Amino acid sequence: MAPGHRPTAVPEVRPRVGVSSCLLGAPVRYNGGHSRSRFLTDELDHHVDWLPVCPEAEIGLGVPRPTLRLQRREERDRVVSSADGADHTEELAEVADHHLAQLRALDGYVLKNKSPSCGLLALPVFDDNGDRVDGRGRGAFARRLTELLPTLPVEEQGRLTDPVLRELFVQRVFAHARLRRLWESDWLPRDLVAFHTRHKLQLMSHSPEGYRETGRIVARTGSGDPDEVRATYTEAFHRVMAVRPSRGKHVNALQHAFGMLSPLLDDTRRHDLLAAIEDYRHERAPLSVPVALLRHHCAAEDVEWTRDQTYLRPYPDDLRLRHAVPV
Repeated sequence: MAPGHRPTAVPEVRPRVGVSSCLLGAPVRYNGGHSRSRFLTDELDHHVDWLPVCPEAEIGLGVPRPTLRLQRREERDRVVSSADGADHTEELAEVADHHLAQLRALDGYVLKNKSPSCGLLALPVFDDNGDRVDGRGRGAFARRLTELLPTLPVEEQGRLTDPVLRELFVQRVFAHARLRRLWESDWLPRDLVAFHTRHKLQLMSHSPEGYRETGRIVARTGSGDPDEVRATYTEAFHRVMAVRPSRGKHVNALQHAFGMLSPLLDDTRRHDLLAAIEDYRHERAPLSVPVALLRHHCAAEDVEWTRDQTYLRPYPDDLRLRHAVPV
């Protein structure tokens, strides 16, 4: 690399992530075992600080313990013990309230799937006779967590085996951490403008309409109430980041970056970059290929606006999450 050139310059940040303790290898499951996730312990662990929580252990159910299940009682889903039918719903939910100060400082949460306390999606619900009612239940702790912190990126461990959902979740966690760091500083309107500018391509890859919406909020920063701007931008930013990017939206963001670079490239490099974008569009190459070329040319030509885009480095490179071709 030539003197004076530098790689994509996105500010580093270390997210704080809540997690079901068993996913980090703690032997706190009902049978005394754990559900260690190698992605969490061997890869993500290098880049985040964890807040491990086991709601069932915290309310004193012990290890090992009788299994729990969701049971519908008077139109409400309750967490009951298979041993004696004791209702632990409120106790489990109150664990989230107990940790609220710590939870508000988090940038994401990974929950154990299929757990009556921590399961986020599609848990089986039974009636008093033990017959299945439906499969739309949610764990008591997970439900309270999402009620208290509706913009927090939350995902189940089981769904993180899907490369697209894994990449989306990690993107959201690091974006959340960057925004949290901004709000924790003595920020000025120009700082929010700079933040929004750095995230332009990333927001566009999720929702062009959402990018424009957040942009309108930023435009009011200088004249609006700072607390209102912060609250409104936070909600809109995280809502946009929760939208699953499509291949077409990625191509749009890539082409936008190419447009900033194109006047500085010779015909050969311009053709190679366009070819890489087209290979991605037609599922012949993963997203990491055109992104790597863009980063290389941004550094070589010292194009500061494009080089500093979070889209080109939304999280640490060694997570290698863009090597899989989205379906």
